[in-house]
Amino acid sequence: MSTDEVSWFKSSYSGTQGDSCVEVAVTSEAVHVRDSKDVTRRPFSVGYDGWAAFLRYSARV
Repeated sequence: MSTDEVSWFKSSYSGTQGDSCVEVAVTSEAVHVRDSKDVTRRPFSVGYDGWAAFLRYSARV
């Protein structure tokens, strides 16, 4: 599945001022992440274990 074919949504970890926003899309293979200010840039993908580790780290910061 192409990342052009998935449903993107603004991450709850995005900034509230609109200057640090990321969008995520979840597929059966991975979690995809992109910069909401420049959706022409290629998103990156991370496995579920990596995404969970990121969320655990973010919750502590």
